[in-house]
Amino acid sequence: MIYYEISLSFLKIEPWKEIFVSLLADLGCESFTDGETEDILLAYISEDNYDKVELIDFFAKYRSQLDFQYTITKIEQQNWNAVWESNYEPVMIAGRCFIRAPFHQPNPEAEYEIVIEPKMSFGTAHHETTSLMIEFLLDEDFRHKSVLDMGAGTGILAILSCLKGAKPVTAIDNDEWAYKNNIENNSRNNAQEIQVKLGNASLLLENEKYDIIIANINRNILLQDLQAYVKVLNKNGIIFLSGFYTGEDLEMITQKCNELGLQRVSCKDRNNWCAVKFKEVTLQHTNY
Repeated sequence: MIYYEISLSFLKIEPWKEIFVSLLADLGCESFTDGETEDILLAYISEDNYDKVELIDFFAKYRSQLDFQYTITKIEQQNWNAVWESNYEPVMIAGRCFIRAPFHQPNPEAEYEIVIEPKMSFGTAHHETTSLMIEFLLDEDFRHKSVLDMGAGTGILAILSCLKGAKPVTAIDNDEWAYKNNIENNSRNNAQEIQVKLGNASLLLENEKYDIIIANINRNILLQDLQAYVKVLNKNGIIFLSGFYTGEDLEMITQKCNELGLQRVSCKDRNNWCAVKFKEVTLQHTNY
């Protein structure tokens, strides 16, 4: 899949950075990172979601209120590895989980080490939502638990679940490049038993049941698909959600979860992003 890189250069990036991340996410941007200087924000959007006219209208609206410049660059698949290799650094999460690319040196002191070739699949543990989810998973008992990872991306969360003893593990993503990348990353981490599927929540069948469901996507998709997740969640099962902000987003997600018989257990947040742990508390969930 082809992606477009949107580079935003601000005269003063704060507090606009987080505002633009939220607004651009609603327009279909899937990942965000800092540019070469601290006043630059980079956003990435797939060709399927790219609407040039919509983006131009969006920027025209805000340029009347804010001093910034932007460029949009098409990134071919064959160039993506070079882009990541020039910017991607290994990361240690909670002093326990070390995530690196194949071109980085191993860290023998890490309790868990995951090797990821990012390619076009976003999810390298640098973003707050991924790191917060990893922090949650590190403290969870996965031994002999069935796990579903929705919007799996590179497969980091599914791989960590597998390394911690989860079985079986299913990873689903609707992006073909992410699907292929996920399978490759599973092999790199001796986690070939993870079943990877190309698609979305429509693949979930009611006779499938999972003890733990992980979904790091975005607010709108989560609100749309939560009912499908709950239908395949075992009694007393756990759901970890991320990909949204504190405040209104968190309130909307929590309200929807409560309506579906899920109770909030705990929440982690960083830089206005959050990850939340919910637990199933209803006796059954067959009719909605």
